[in-house]
Amino acid sequence: MSAPRTPVAADPLVVPAGTTAADAVAAAGLPANGPKAIVVVREADGRLRDLAWAPAADTEVTPVAMDEPDGLDVLRHSTAHVLAQAVQDVFPEAKLGIGPPIRDGFYYDFDVEKPFQPDDLTKLEKRMQEIVKAGQTFRRREYSSLDEAKAELKDEPYKLELVDIKGDVDAEAAAVGAGELTHYDNLGKDGERVWGDLCRGPHLPSTRLIPAFKLMRSAAAYWRGSEKNPQLQRVYGTAWPSRDELKAYLNRLAEAERRDHRKLGTELDLFSFPDEIGSGLVVFHPKGGVIKREMEDYVRARHIEEGFQYVGSPHITKEGLFHTSGHLPYYKDTMFPPMELEGANYYLKAMNCPMHNLIFRSRGRSYRELPMRLFEFGTVYRYEKSGVVHGLTRVRGLTQDDSHSYCTAEQAPAEIKHLLNFVRSLLDDFGLDDYYLELSTRDPNSDKFIGTDEQWAKATKVLEDVATESGLELVLDPGGAAFYGPKISVQAKDAIGRTWQMSTIQYDFNQPAGFGLEYQAADGSRQEPVMIHSAKFGSIERFFGVLVEHYAGAFPAWLAPVQVVGIPIRDDHAGYLEEFVTRLRKAGIRAEVDHSPERMQKKIRTAQQQKIPFMAIAGDDDVNGGTVSFRYRDGSQRNGVSLDEAVAHVTEVVRSRVNTGPSAV
Repeated sequence: MSAPRTPVAADPLVVPAGTTAADAVAAAGLPANGPKAIVVVREADGRLRDLAWAPAADTEVTPVAMDEPDGLDVLRHSTAHVLAQAVQDVFPEAKLGIGPPIRDGFYYDFDVEKPFQPDDLTKLEKRMQEIVKAGQTFRRREYSSLDEAKAELKDEPYKLELVDIKGDVDAEAAAVGAGELTHYDNLGKDGERVWGDLCRGPHLPSTRLIPAFKLMRSAAAYWRGSEKNPQLQRVYGTAWPSRDELKAYLNRLAEAERRDHRKLGTELDLFSFPDEIGSGLVVFHPKGGVIKREMEDYVRARHIEEGFQYVGSPHITKEGLFHTSGHLPYYKDTMFPPMELEGANYYLKAMNCPMHNLIFRSRGRSYRELPMRLFEFGTVYRYEKSGVVHGLTRVRGLTQDDSHSYCTAEQAPAEIKHLLNFVRSLLDDFGLDDYYLELSTRDPNSDKFIGTDEQWAKATKVLEDVATESGLELVLDPGGAAFYGPKISVQAKDAIGRTWQMSTIQYDFNQPAGFGLEYQAADGSRQEPVMIHSAKFGSIERFFGVLVEHYAGAFPAWLAPVQVVGIPIRDDHAGYLEEFVTRLRKAGIRAEVDHSPERMQKKIRTAQQQKIPFMAIAGDDDVNGGTVSFRYRDGSQRNGVSLDEAVAHVTEVVRSRVNTGPSAV
């Protein structure tokens, strides 16, 4: 949820042998305080160095300011160390885990007798402020041996485990010059050591450079992420280059909480997650069902317009299908356990593509049929760990608007361009019109990926060329590809600037080979097609959750579950509004009359809380004049509108599918 940030364009510096990076920074007149303060330097190979670093030979470096991404990480890592020092000051029995920077903040894990309480965080924050004001210096120190490290850390069992892990890989690491084991001491004003931690660094020169931080919450966390390990207490915090940026971040958090789709889902009666069904499995209520149906109707019609054929496939399949597709063993840990039936193992499907491959293979195919585009609303099941299940945005049962295009290699670039244009128009239609592209590629050093270097290079270039031609910003994601091929994902920003991964387009040259897919080419030869995966919503559930938060529950009129509510000034005006609502319903508008015994003002407040776009109010003058008065969500009004004009007004706004501005109501 961090705000967009433009890195400082710093000119390189030379750190002369025998001097420090701090000397070179000072000689260049670069800032030593404030958000633009230089906090570390970067060598040509990307390695970050403390300002106290003194190279043995003249070395060119790039200064890194606190408000750059790397500088922010250093700030937050140093603040995590201050937290750890504060914890051991306030709770001397606490044992240290790890404390890395994370997006928008940091955390540190501790082994303590009792879970931290809110009052404890207040005490820790106060002690951290004292440490910051003391201006302690971070000093890097390299251990001469693992035995030396173990002797110094003998009272820190988790640190000793990290030292042992280091020892296991040290021989290989030393071969590439990465075999250092380092410690950071915090020094007081007189140079005495007041605290220290096993750490790779780098760190700020002084704690006094930490301008603004806050502890956010505590939670249980397993050591090194394994349920087999002890459960520790994790304290989360955030740190920023200025108090204003901290305040802005906290305001964004408050706005995000106001927009939380889980809270709004309950308040607006859209969906729920009954315990009786299970974690991560959603049921949509009637009002949520309206939005879901609008989404499905829209995307079904769009797929047909774009040349796709609608298909369907079952929710379970024999195990062998996922061996053929290659998904086992790559995805086995995120699939529900198999069910044994009639001597065979069956899995709940976690993806639709293998079944679409069987549809393609069901009879002979000709090049004249290509590109062949198959689409379905495929519900899949994925065993997400309970700790990562999160409302609609991370579920265990999800429905994808899943499509697969089978085409020749020559057709692939045009097909990917077609799919990307489809995706962009869909996002624009739903009001998510601020987005960029991310290209996920293979990690050549990982055994997760299958296929030849040549296949990967060709597929990646096709995606990259189409992405570049689109004119959208393109961000690389090395190692993030699926095992069977690279992918483009569309990263959309919502109304408060948060980024969500939405639609995906993936190039697959592996599954067609695994399934033996073929088509007859123009020369009569048998050729293997290329397979392009795409999901426009990604999943209906996730897209739904993002829409709720993007609009803060105030959906544009075309998506709103109830588009018009009639509010009679007195009970005897209700019949007149019923006639008006009947006309609206015949025009395809979702409308109802509030017959509750509440007073008119309470009914208006209820409609506003339910974020209904149009409130049609009628009293004596309206009944006598054949009119209604509109009150809109923003509080504005329009009085004395004839019934014919009122019906036309509502239907025009709804059918226009406008998402923003006054006309969206």
